[in-house]
Amino acid sequence: MRDILGDLDAAANNPIEAARQASKAPLPKRFYTDVTVEEAEGGFTVALDGRGIKTPGQKLIVLPQLAAQALRDEFDAQTDFIDPKSMPHYRLLNTALDGVATDMQAVAEDVTRFAGSDLLCYRADGPETLVARQNEAWDPFLDWIAGKIGSRFVLAEGVMHVAQPKSAIAGFGVLVGQVKDPIMLAALHSMTTLTGSAIMAYAVFDGAWDAEAVWAAAHVDEDFNIEQWGDDGEAAAMRAWKWQQMKAAALLIKARQER
Repeated sequence: MRDILGDLDAAANNPIEAARQASKAPLPKRFYTDVTVEEAEGGFTVALDGRGIKTPGQKLIVLPQLAAQALRDEFDAQTDFIDPKSMPHYRLLNTALDGVATDMQAVAEDVTRFAGSDLLCYRADGPETLVARQNEAWDPFLDWIAGKIGSRFVLAEGVMHVAQPKSAIAGFGVLVGQVKDPIMLAALHSMTTLTGSAIMAYAVFDGAWDAEAVWAAAHVDEDFNIEQWGDDGEAAAMRAWKWQQMKAAALLIKARQER
């Protein structure tokens, strides 16, 4: 089971290190010419020269049209070689269908555990500007989730762990446990690790906030530090790479909710 969760957490890995690891093995050559979206039982599939795309576990990928179009674009954008790092939708779909689908409960429990140390609950004790920004960006999420589960998460200053009320964790767990689609659950888990917040990830899933707003809120601390000390090229590349994973997860959720 840790293999499944490890695959999910890979969405938040350092892309620079991922590139180094990937460079040890040659990329497969692009073997197809035409990439099309075709109707299939239950939705749409992406076909490479007329053959529907399958996961490594040989499961045909059937999607709503919006998600199928995004997957088509990923495959069509490949040039001489197929680079999985540039295909966040395909990577997440493989994990969902070959991994998450085999033990939904374990993945749901992992998201719920994440809420026990959620980014939103750990606040700076200074400077005042940062404290104010955190309060403005994060308090609305905590107010919103309290309204949904009937219990409040508690706050702490600094990084020392604070135990959350059992009622809050249990209430949040009920919400996550209602996610029965492996693709949507994989996307929810991915957004959780990418933002550091299960609550913010669920806000995107629920449609209460869009991915862009959540992404900005998740980076309040980082943006404050950039203002003080300037940007770092490698950190900026990592953030841009993660944002692509975030957008892919949000699109897969949106597509399945709208079908």
